[in-house]
Amino acid sequence: MLLKSFKLSALALVLGLTAGTALAQNKHVAITAIVEHPALDAARDGVIKALAEEGFVEGKNLKVDYQSAQGNTGTAAQIARQFIGEKPDVIVAIGTPSAQAVVAASKTLPLVYAAVTAPIEAQLVSTMEASGTNVTGVSDVLELEPQVELIKKIVPTAKRVGIVYNPGEANSVVVVNALKDLLPKHDMTLVEASAPRSVDVGSAARSLVGKVDVIYTNTDNNVVSAFEALAKVSNEADIPLIASDTDSVKRGAIAALGLSYYGIGEQAGKIVARIFNGENPGAIPSETSKTLQLHLNKKAAKDQGLELSEAILKEASQIIE
Repeated sequence: MLLKSFKLSALALVLGLTAGTALAQNKHVAITAIVEHPALDAARDGVIKALAEEGFVEGKNLKVDYQSAQGNTGTAAQIARQFIGEKPDVIVAIGTPSAQAVVAASKTLPLVYAAVTAPIEAQLVSTMEASGTNVTGVSDVLELEPQVELIKKIVPTAKRVGIVYNPGEANSVVVVNALKDLLPKHDMTLVEASAPRSVDVGSAARSLVGKVDVIYTNTDNNVVSAFEALAKVSNEADIPLIASDTDSVKRGAIAALGLSYYGIGEQAGKIVARIFNGENPGAIPSETSKTLQLHLNKKAAKDQGLELSEAILKEASQIIE
């Protein structure tokens, strides 16, 4: 009788361990992005790659749902509510508006944000240290001094810097305000053009013609999603176009000193894996990336009336001919 009881207990233990292992391994991540463009798409791919490296493989022990809000904040809120209702293990929100939508809809479901420039100003977290809430993530914040230095290297005579941005996107407003403070220290001024929607980017860029010496773009999602419209205006008007994300260089910017969005996604994916493995998101500090790369586009420079110096060409990690 004792032997039978022992066998049953051992069997129960094995079954329990098997069920527990399956429960630990099979996870569900829901990914939402405010819009689809190369930088944010790369971040999404980085998340999935990092999860696979951590042992969570899509189609095996990981379910991945993905939805884009197509640039619409109302749609972002609908996606957030839908995902929260489905109760995934973690939601990954790529871009500020999508992350804000999830935070507004839930204070309990784990959220990992990615590619958010100003998470504190966007009211996602109150500190870059452990938040004590359901939120953590990876910011794509850039120090602006090196960006201004890049502008001066590309266009040494530039005095008026144009920027097209969405005034409804918190991360863009933070950058614009910071540039207003910084540029006068370099004897330069900022000229703003508003583009609340992606379809407004071209007309906003045209409003800068004759008013600026160079156009600089931050990681505004409306602008990046319609970057070709901005590049078209720069080409037609011979206005040098400088970006802050390297994916925009192949789309018509002369230069960008930026972060790898694939790398940002990988960082976020590793945080998701930590949460899958039992860590509390509120105990995980938010992260940033400090690895910058200079990408240059010689054709875009020619199209916009410039020739890149040999000195700056030697600094580049990638050159598009």
